[in-house]
Amino acid sequence: MKDIRLNPLKDKSFCFALRIIKLYKYLCKEKKEMILSKQILRSGTAIGAMQRESEHAESTLDFIHKLSIAQKESNETLYWLELLHKAEYINEEAFNSIYKDAQELIRMITSIIKSTKASIGKL
Repeated sequence: MKDIRLNPLKDKSFCFALRIIKLYKYLCKEKKEMILSKQILRSGTAIGAMQRESEHAESTLDFIHKLSIAQKESNETLYWLELLHKAEYINEEAFNSIYKDAQELIRMITSIIKSTKASIGKL
């Protein structure tokens, strides 16, 4: 049976979390970096976790709130990526690739929040 995914945000945030975990492992093993790597691990994996929580929100406002936290975690992840790049822990190619994915997640989350607010007249 074919595995059909109907939630692009769920899939992208999960794949992004896997990339972040791999980055964390690389930073710890190859670069011996333990502080910033823990920060990006926390924020980068929280995006998908909050998306999952939003699936069982108690109300539309709770749904928006949970996705808003995911949006903030995405933005924080961008910060850690920028810092890791400028500190030369990750190269330009790796930075550009994962940064682009993080920006795409923010755009998706922001779009969902805006459309949900508009649908309930809160925009």
